[in-house]
Amino acid sequence: MLGEKMQKALNDQINAEFFSAYLYLAMEAYFESRGLPGFANWMRCQSQEEVVHAMKLYDFINERNGRVTLKSLETPPGEWDSPQQVFEAAYAHEQEVTGLINSLVDLAIKESDHATNTFLQWFVAEQVEEEATACGVVDRLKLIGSSGDGLFQLDKELGQRIFTPPPAR
Repeated sequence: MLGEKMQKALNDQINAEFFSAYLYLAMEAYFESRGLPGFANWMRCQSQEEVVHAMKLYDFINERNGRVTLKSLETPPGEWDSPQQVFEAAYAHEQEVTGLINSLVDLAIKESDHATNTFLQWFVAEQVEEEATACGVVDRLKLIGSSGDGLFQLDKELGQRIFTPPPAR
């Protein structure tokens, strides 16, 4: 059985993951409005990935005989000054999510909830990848600077990303 503190914290994380999906959809809309379909595609895939993260938590709570409680989502920002600023915001957001995941792990350890601690290790590893990917795009955008050709090439590359849903449970 899932403890009350852990259940509340995991429900809060579901909300954070759905907010992440919502944020990446807002970023996708920004890129679509700027005529950057590859960047938009990357953000759409990222949004879909965040929904998967939320549902992993959702399913875990249910598997532990807990109760999922969904909350309202905040309105995400919708305007940025440049593609670089969008990815800097995405990178900063992933760093915040990493902090949230680390706090969940700390709570699981404090509560001696070994099952949740083990479950959360997937998210710990996932956040390493999430931060590295966003930071990598930021670094490339810094190198590109104001080069239209560079932005076009990166847009083309980011357009190749394909969201692959995880296998059914």
